[in-house]
Amino acid sequence: MNAISSAPAVQTVHVPLGERAYDILIGPGLIARAGAEIASRLKGRKAAVITDEHVAPLYLDALVASLDAAGIASAAVVLPAGEKTKSFEHLMTACDKVLEARVERNDCVIALGGGVIGDLSGFAAGIVRRGVRFVQVPTSLLAQVDSSVGGKTGINSRHGKNLIGVFHQPDLVLADTDVLNTLSEREFRAGYAEVAKYGLIDKPDFFAWLEANWKAVFAGGAARIAAIAASCQAKADVVVADERETGQRALLNLGHTFGHALEAATTYDSRRLVHGEGVSIGMVLAHEFSARMNLASPDDARRVERHLQAVGLPTRMSDIPGELPPAEVLMDAIAQDKKVKRGKLTFILTRGIGQSFVADDVPASEVISFLREKHP
Repeated sequence: MNAISSAPAVQTVHVPLGERAYDILIGPGLIARAGAEIASRLKGRKAAVITDEHVAPLYLDALVASLDAAGIASAAVVLPAGEKTKSFEHLMTACDKVLEARVERNDCVIALGGGVIGDLSGFAAGIVRRGVRFVQVPTSLLAQVDSSVGGKTGINSRHGKNLIGVFHQPDLVLADTDVLNTLSEREFRAGYAEVAKYGLIDKPDFFAWLEANWKAVFAGGAARIAAIAASCQAKADVVVADERETGQRALLNLGHTFGHALEAATTYDSRRLVHGEGVSIGMVLAHEFSARMNLASPDDARRVERHLQAVGLPTRMSDIPGELPPAEVLMDAIAQDKKVKRGKLTFILTRGIGQSFVADDVPASEVISFLREKHP
């Protein structure tokens, strides 16, 4: 990566998807500028702002004021916070409220919140009136570097996470880095797992930069903006090459197949495990499993684990509070995961740091044996 001292106050990452191209703005003060940025890009003058009970008291008034100043009328939809909000019940509530606000196709739905709100709001925007404009204002690090970019939306099912949804690209992403100052240390660390993921996929130099500069990223300022911009650029590059996840976009799921199974095993109880923590454990497991399959050196798995431990993330199943179900139950969750193609297990494995690849035919017997070995 380039030196961080020259990083501008706001960086722009462009996602070139033809008629659906959009910008990701990254930097301080963007919620105050939201109305002007939206008005300059979209024709509509109505918006439904979907947020949650934790974020609304912090940022809803400022966002609404910005919209008002730009001549955009808005209605707010405040949902409960937490992973369990990604349900049909709350999706229906959101859709009804968007329709009550008389949002038309040229108007927009604005997601003000973390990944849960972004995923649900994007799904609502994608299906109301068969698709209305959509703006992401992500308020967590995880959402800023991952879920707000790329157009994957959805809700959870009793069969697994994110199994019901649509592809619906945003028209604009406003990643206001000031809002990250209100995150708890745990939430910020969880988001950082997704930042590290981009280095582990195919950018070993970025991972090495994070190993040297993670404390500056946590402290804020130019290093934080640089890390978020690099992450968004990495995701944008993959999305442009494979928008609907028919091939290489699956690399973005590094650590997620194990991680999603662990989230399901904890019944999405955020007191025990949040998404980024599941991804952290999952990335270590993916590297260890790759070593077990003689694809990579065990030293790489240890290096990944050391870095994630250094920033305070969990790296082993035994780090999850409470009891986990047997390995066979975890295996069932993996088999139900959307990364299964025609009954064959698909994992993102690695040949080393920054050398991830899609493995389409992983033997189930090897996976269950590995899970039994790693189970607390």
